[in-house]
Amino acid sequence: MKVTITSAKPRNPLVAPARLRLAGRHDSQDKAHRQRGRNELRRELKLADHDRHSP
Repeated sequence: MKVTITSAKPRNPLVAPARLRLAGRHDSQDKAHRQRGRNELRRELKLADHDRHSP
């Protein structure tokens, strides 16, 4: 009795190079720092504006 194994569908040829490059998250630390700074500035301005108008 002969056993035949059918091959699976062919592999994606673009996956191997991507895995070799160690694809991962992009460096977004600069954006996070800018966003944090903007939010802190808005918070300070809002508090200063609130203090100025409070009786």
